[in-house]
Amino acid sequence: MRSFLLLSLVFSIPVLNAQDRSLRWEEEAPGIWKAVVGEPEKVTPLSIAGIQPKLSALSSLGNPAFPENLRQSTGEIFDAKAILRFPLERGEQLFGLGLNFKSVQQRGTIKELQVDHYGETDNGRSHAPVAFYVSDRGYGVLINAARRIKVYVGIAVRKDSKDPPPEMNRNTQPDWNPQPYSDAVEIVVQAPGTDIYLFAGKNALEVVQRYNLFCGGGVLPPKWGLGFTQRTPTLYSDRQVMEEADRFEQKGYPLSFIGLEPGWQSYSYPNSFVWDKGRFPDPGKLVKQLLDKNIRINLWINPYVSSHSPLYSDILPYTGSHTVWAGVVPDITLPVVQDLYKGLFYKQHLDIGVSGYKIDETDGYDVWLWPDGARFPSGLSGEQMRQIYGLQFQKMTDKWFREKNQRTYGLTRASNSGASSLPYVIYNDYYNHRDFITALCNSSFIGVLWTPEARSSKSAEEWLRRMQTVCFSPMAMLNAWADGTQPWTFPEVAKEVKEVMLLRMQLLPYLYNAFAQYHFEGKPPVRAMNLEEGFFYETKLQKGDLNSTENPYEMAVQQDVKDQYMLGDYILVAPLFAGETRRSVILPKGNWYDFYSGKLVGNGNVIEINPGLSKIPLFVKEGGIIPMIPPLLHTPEKNDVLPLTVRYYGSVENSISLYDDDGDTFDYEKGDYARAVLSVKKNRRGELRGFAELPKTKSFHYNKVNWVFMTNGE
Repeated sequence: MRSFLLLSLVFSIPVLNAQDRSLRWEEEAPGIWKAVVGEPEKVTPLSIAGIQPKLSALSSLGNPAFPENLRQSTGEIFDAKAILRFPLERGEQLFGLGLNFKSVQQRGTIKELQVDHYGETDNGRSHAPVAFYVSDRGYGVLINAARRIKVYVGIAVRKDSKDPPPEMNRNTQPDWNPQPYSDAVEIVVQAPGTDIYLFAGKNALEVVQRYNLFCGGGVLPPKWGLGFTQRTPTLYSDRQVMEEADRFEQKGYPLSFIGLEPGWQSYSYPNSFVWDKGRFPDPGKLVKQLLDKNIRINLWINPYVSSHSPLYSDILPYTGSHTVWAGVVPDITLPVVQDLYKGLFYKQHLDIGVSGYKIDETDGYDVWLWPDGARFPSGLSGEQMRQIYGLQFQKMTDKWFREKNQRTYGLTRASNSGASSLPYVIYNDYYNHRDFITALCNSSFIGVLWTPEARSSKSAEEWLRRMQTVCFSPMAMLNAWADGTQPWTFPEVAKEVKEVMLLRMQLLPYLYNAFAQYHFEGKPPVRAMNLEEGFFYETKLQKGDLNSTENPYEMAVQQDVKDQYMLGDYILVAPLFAGETRRSVILPKGNWYDFYSGKLVGNGNVIEINPGLSKIPLFVKEGGIIPMIPPLLHTPEKNDVLPLTVRYYGSVENSISLYDDDGDTFDYEKGDYARAVLSVKKNRRGELRGFAELPKTKSFHYNKVNWVFMTNGE
């Protein structure tokens, strides 16, 4: 009888079919749909980011149809988790799923998305584990949950698959595949429920644009944020900081903001958040002296509060169950905690003119941060708090600067979904130059910014190569906190380093315009080649060599494009790394020209280049209009008016809208900005001529325009 009852229980379990688990989608905005599985938790990355979708800009992208293949998506609650499944087609490529450092194309991988320091493996533990993937078929899927999320990216194979892999015999079939084909993305969310968002577009770039615009549009940094920054050694004094600023000026190297590392505080690890009176007896005077030179100050912090801090006794009741470096961990989701931070930070920093923060160590490792079982006064667990802590700190500090109508631009170690509009660039302690460029490509899919910062190098060649890529990234930063490195540390390449730093300063109008597109249109200012129109590269799986211990199943190695990228609409950047003298560059369809000479280099093909050491290879798309200013040591001040030199590449008519504003306040959000029209047209004889329609308003800071036609009939 007992056996019969047991069998009855087993065979009475209901079998759910796909129809029972189908997701119910509701339109949220043009081209964006939402589905809910189970009971989502209140605290999510999007709720912490406080996103405010740009509905008008989303509407301007059109109203694409719901992706038909995604109608087969399913979701259910099982084992106290949300289990999701999204179909894939053969040949479909997927991108995103966090800030990855090794690969751009993610199909065939497994990710356990969690905020963490990067541990040299693309396993999902990342500074920005954004649970958003983008398909080259014109859609993207976002999972909005402040939990650890496991993603099987075309790995799992169901027995009821509509497109199953064939069964193969390894003994007789040489093409036996150790990783059978999978027709789905399967996701496990360790939560009682989750929100799911689906974004559609005519291509992958439009999908990314929709995601960024849904999250409030991309950040528009202050102009000084796009200049050059030097982070000084940890225990520098005010005198040494001023001497460093003077050296940059005397030697003719650009400098727009200086970063102070932990030693500016009276106590750090954990932190007091107040100035050390020995090294900085009068911080207000220092900040003013630097501002008089048009140089800003950025302060290093991490959030963990020392007993030596004025905050300690008041904030103690609102801290978590665990400490970090023996400092208490405030529950920054609580308004009372945010107000306590604000009171001290305003008095010590913002009110004397400090321009921003570097928010360190909100990512990991596990040996430093609180465990998943930690508890916080808000009721959040350690797991949830870790997913949103860095994001919340960004949001909190951004709000302070907004209240002062002053834009900021800083650094963070942890971010997540919804961060597009927040004024922070991600960095870490990892230091692989090639992987830094891969991360730069990957950042463009997930609405975050990344800097391949320079710190030190083993050779002059490596130093120059690193500095070249730094100058073509969202933040041009030299981080000398540990060893005092300076741009001229390697005299044999000091001239070339100065040249590329000055070139970045010249390109400020172009860079600022690219960030304006990020803000108003959702286009990432730096983007992977897979987001470029006319780019095609078939991802290849190269079968690995059989090895009884290292590769017993002859697993394939994925090849993709991760060492070149677009900066804005027109410039293709193709860095070289130490030890390289030549490289291949994959050009999208259309004519492409050498940035420096204007020479035609190719069209939709692969070229081999041997550029030498002095310059980073740059190529400009047909019709490229590149506005530039004279080389400056500091970014322009609020009321400066400068002449423009506009380079044109190609032989077709074209025009661009050049954006400008005061570069400092949020007045542009009230409409206080201007746009010029720069156009190239042919006259009756077929000759190209440049025209500039410049607005006559104080929001526009360029006057005379000098056109330079680079192509010369090539």
